[in-house]
Amino acid sequence: MDGLMMDIPLSLIHLFDRAERIFPEKTIVTATPSGRERLSYKDWATRTRKLGSVLDQLGISADGRVATFGWNTSRHLELYFAPPCSGRVVHTLNIRLFPDQLSYIVDHAEDEVIFLDHSVASLIWPLMDGFSTVRHVVLMDDGVPAPDASAIRAEVHDYEDLLAGVEPIEWKRVQENQAGSMMYTSGTTGNPKGVVYSHRSMVLHTFGAMMADTIGVSERDVVLPVVPMFHANAWGFAHAAVATGATIVMPGADLSAPSLADIIETEKVTVAAGVPTIWMGVLPELEGKDVSALRAIPCGGSAVPKVLSEGFREATGLPILQAWGMTETSPLAAVCSIKSTLDHLSIEEKADLRTSIGLISPGVDFRIADDETDEEQPWDGESRGELQVRGPWVAREYYNDARANESFTADGWLKTGDVATCDSEGYIRLVDRTKDLIKSGGEWISSVELENEIMAHPDVAEAAVIGVTSTKWGERAMACVVTAEGASLTSKDILEWLDGRIVKWWMPDRVEFIEEVPKTSVGKFSKKTLRSQFADVVVD
Repeated sequence: MDGLMMDIPLSLIHLFDRAERIFPEKTIVTATPSGRERLSYKDWATRTRKLGSVLDQLGISADGRVATFGWNTSRHLELYFAPPCSGRVVHTLNIRLFPDQLSYIVDHAEDEVIFLDHSVASLIWPLMDGFSTVRHVVLMDDGVPAPDASAIRAEVHDYEDLLAGVEPIEWKRVQENQAGSMMYTSGTTGNPKGVVYSHRSMVLHTFGAMMADTIGVSERDVVLPVVPMFHANAWGFAHAAVATGATIVMPGADLSAPSLADIIETEKVTVAAGVPTIWMGVLPELEGKDVSALRAIPCGGSAVPKVLSEGFREATGLPILQAWGMTETSPLAAVCSIKSTLDHLSIEEKADLRTSIGLISPGVDFRIADDETDEEQPWDGESRGELQVRGPWVAREYYNDARANESFTADGWLKTGDVATCDSEGYIRLVDRTKDLIKSGGEWISSVELENEIMAHPDVAEAAVIGVTSTKWGERAMACVVTAEGASLTSKDILEWLDGRIVKWWMPDRVEFIEEVPKTSVGKFSKKTLRSQFADVVVD
C-alpha cells in the first residue's frame, strides 16, 4: 500500500521563497573595509532574482556551472541561490588552492562564468586565458581596485552594473534530484574530486542543521559563518540561516581575531562557526568583551583540542561544540552534544567526551569497519576501524572521476578515511586519518591523540605529529611544536609533560620546534607538508 502524501519536489526555491515572504525585514550584514553593510532579506531576494536574470542575459546554459571566487558576503549568498533556483549549478572555488588545482577544477567542472571579488582577482587572473570553457568574468567590488581586464579573452563585467540593467525573474520549477551546487575536495592527495549536491540533498541537510540536537539554527539566531562559503558547503549555515530567517553576519575578507571578536560582541552573535585555528586566535581577544549572546560555537575541520574547548568554557561559559563532516557529507554528519543521561558526569569527564565528534546526526548511518573485511566493529570504545557513512545527503560517487571506487564500498558506504572508535553510548571518537597513523613495530600510534596531549601544555600554541623513518621500528613519532608567544620550551619539557599522559612507546623520538604549523586550503594542519619537509629524518 502506498502512502497518500503530495509529491512536492524538495528544492532550494522553497527555502528562498519562505525567506522572501516571511522574513523580509530580517538582515544580512557584511563586514567591508569601509564598515558594515546591512541588507534586508527583501532587498537581498530582489537582487538574487535579478542575478537570475543576469545569468539568462549572459547566456549561461540551462544546467551551466556558475563559479564563485570570493569571501563570505551578501553577494556570495546571492550566488548561493540564484544559479540553483534558475536551474543551474553554483560551483564555489577555493581561493586557497594552488594554481594548477584551480585550473584543473575550472576545466573539469566546465565553468561558463566566474564571479570574483576584486581583492582575490590576482590569485586567478593569470590563469584566465587557460580556462577552456569560461566565457564571462564578473567582478565584484569589495573595496580594492579592479584588475586590468584589457588582456583577458573572456568578457569582463561589473556585478552591480549587470544587476542594474535587469528585472527580477520568477524561478522555474526544478526537480529535486537535479544538481544545484558543486564543490571540490581540498585535494591533499592527487587532483581534487568533485562533489555534486542535489536540491533534495541540500534541503534535507538544511533540515538536519535546524534540528535541536545538532546545531538548532532558528529565526532568533544571529549566525556568523566564519567557515568559508567555498569550504564544505559553508557547513550548511548559508542555507539553514536563510531557511529559518536568521540574521546573518558575513565577515568578509578580514578574518583576523580582533575583527571576529568585535563582530561577535557588537552584532550579538548567537552562533559562530569556524575551524580550530580560527578559535585559537579569537579566544584571547574575548577578554573583557560581552559575548553573552553566544549559545553555540560549532567547530570542525580538524580535531578540537581539549584545552581549546575548555578555554572557551572558562572564558564564555560555552565549550566548543565539536561537529564532524566532509565535503562528501554536505557536511554535517555528527555533533557532540551531551545526552541528558550523561548529565551526571563530572566537568572533567564531560570535557573528555567533547573531544569526540559525538553522536551521528539523524538521517545519517555509520559503522566502524575493519579495514580489510569491512565487518562492523563493536561499540566498546576500543575496537578501531574506518568510519564509514551513508545517508540522503552523502555523496554516492564523484563527478566524472574514475577514482570513485576507491572511496566507496561495494555495499554503498562512503569510506571517510578516518580511523575511529565508538563507545557503548554511541559517541564516535576519531583516532586518526588513515594516512596520518604512525605504524611503529607493527603497532599503531595515533597522531591526533598525541597532538591533543601536547597542545594541553600551557606554553604550546600548536602541535602536529608525523611519522618519520626508524631503522629499528619502521616509523616513530616526531612532534612539530609551536611555542606560545613569550614562552620558552625545550624538547625535554615536552617529553616530561607527556610522561604519564601516554603509553611509553608512543613517546616521540624527536621534538622539532617550528614557527607555524603549515595549513591546508581549508585551515587544517598540513601534515603532508611537514612529512615532505622532514622526509630525510631518520631516528632510532
